[in-house]
Amino acid sequence: MTQFQGAAADASTDAKAETPVLDPAAHCAPLAGRVVLQVTGPERLAFLQGVVTNDVKRVERDGIAYAAMLSPQGKFLADFLMVAGPETIWLDTDAALAEDLLKRLSLYKLRSKVEIVLVDLPVTAGVGPGPEGALADPRHADMGWRLYGHALTQGEPVDWDARRVAAGVPVAGRELQPGDSFILEFGFERLGGVDFRKGCYVGQEVTARMHHKTELRKGLAIVSVEGPAEEGAELVTPEGRAAGVLGTVAGERALAWLRFDRAEGELQAGAARLRVLSRAG
Repeated sequence: MTQFQGAAADASTDAKAETPVLDPAAHCAPLAGRVVLQVTGPERLAFLQGVVTNDVKRVERDGIAYAAMLSPQGKFLADFLMVAGPETIWLDTDAALAEDLLKRLSLYKLRSKVEIVLVDLPVTAGVGPGPEGALADPRHADMGWRLYGHALTQGEPVDWDARRVAAGVPVAGRELQPGDSFILEFGFERLGGVDFRKGCYVGQEVTARMHHKTELRKGLAIVSVEGPAEEGAELVTPEGRAAGVLGTVAGERALAWLRFDRAEGELQAGAARLRVLSRAG
């Protein structure tokens, strides 16, 4: 059974228990642009283990894990946080990716005893002390925590773009491009989003080959920005050679996908000048 169009299914009432008490030092708000897919059934763990990049056992151990789904050619299709719910695994993903993700998961379901539906489950993200039930974002310590089943707001808004840029955390549609990106160029190993010992999954062969290369020639980087710069702008060397693409810009820093052999000196994006601060791929 699959479901996307129309009203979302209700998540388990166990996720919507009494509202947690927030620490006065916490800052949080419901996340816009996120949706949750729910995978249930007695074979849910085995099913996901064969299609996602991370070891589903991490969800059982830690309650949450970062992962992606790839094409058979090893290219990025969607990323998500896998979260352990009551007799279920939730996939917390970008709303723009959800419908395609649901369709692709359904194609691989075959005779597996699983059900995949879109559920109405609020997602709150915050920083500072987390309330009871909150789970630390597994990608980076500076990405705070998430709470499922409650829509809570407190304190000043969190600048998630600035935190992502500082931590080197890409997102779909801005850095990661569905059908085009390779996850190892975007730091998935550093972010804990891929497991090289778990066995086969869709796209595993290409990913493993890239992992065993001596060094990636392209990848994500944190760059300094001087002057006005637009997300998506082409980066060029002073000689006019293509060097990459600018991603999220947050103040005087940004994320960029680069050809490392052309990014050793100053780069240009229109009137802006950029330099690599550190590799994040």
